[in-house]
Amino acid sequence: MSKTESYRRLLASPCARALVSLLFIFVLGLIFNADGTFFRWDTHRDMLRQISTYGILASGLTIVIVSGGIDLSVGSVLGLTAVAFSMLSIHFGWPATWAIVASLVLGLTCGALVGAVIGRFRVQPFIATLASMVFVRGLAKWASGGQKISATVLQANGNYAQVPISGVFTLLGSRLLKENLAVVTLVFLFCILACWVLLSKTQWGRSLYALGGNEVCAHLSGIPVTRMKILAYSLCGVMSAVAGMCQAAQELQGDPESGMGYELTAIAIVVMGGTGRSGGQGGLGLTLLGTVTIGYLEKVLSINAVSEASRLMMTGLIVLTAVLLQRRQD
Repeated sequence: MSKTESYRRLLASPCARALVSLLFIFVLGLIFNADGTFFRWDTHRDMLRQISTYGILASGLTIVIVSGGIDLSVGSVLGLTAVAFSMLSIHFGWPATWAIVASLVLGLTCGALVGAVIGRFRVQPFIATLASMVFVRGLAKWASGGQKISATVLQANGNYAQVPISGVFTLLGSRLLKENLAVVTLVFLFCILACWVLLSKTQWGRSLYALGGNEVCAHLSGIPVTRMKILAYSLCGVMSAVAGMCQAAQELQGDPESGMGYELTAIAIVVMGGTGRSGGQGGLGLTLLGTVTIGYLEKVLSINAVSEASRLMMTGLIVLTAVLLQRRQD
């Protein structure tokens, strides 16, 4: 095999493409550095914190996409759990442990119901999760009365009063190591690690890869297809709940509008990382690379005062380009 052919095969691998994309964005930052802003440590520190919530969503989405599905409802589940977590912690005064457990169960339930609809009733994932996205967003607005759940509470006498913020909000929104490492970034890294262990080191993970590779063959091999789909979407729901709690802690409130459009960025992260859109290939290492790539892209656009409209258009183009490159490789 010639050296040229070897280099070609190396660059065709998903990991190599992800690294090249990351390097390209980083070089853009070096060139368009906004008068040296890109060279400051706090720029990179803030990038990691800002992208962590998206990365948590992308961790769950990676599991679903590897299994051959898609989930458009992750942003809505984030918004619902942000509202629920804030109501339980601030308004009802629940202990942090119970509020966290209840929020995780809520996210798991949302994912499991969607997985059951897809697996048992054979509804297309796009349709099922689109319906879930709309329904769960409406549920979040209904539960909150269309208002942000904050420390300002309406009393029975019609006056507003301030109630204490739960300590778990302070913990999740804090920074360690002399303000250089956000706790939410540690949560993101833990989620990436947990999902990686599931996909790479367990029988469930191998079954999810087999399901994404060929559902018919997976069924004939004895893999419980419906249960695996429920598992994948349930875990995605749990990751969305974690992201919702982190979002609420950083904003010090539960906003029913939180997470709108986040599914686009999370999908862009997974696709940009190189996880195959048709399932059966990819992994959390690629998602980590995709998270950092999109994070640097957002930061470079932000420090150069690029408008939000341009950012959205660029994100859409990135997703399309990544899919076309994958299709060419396939």
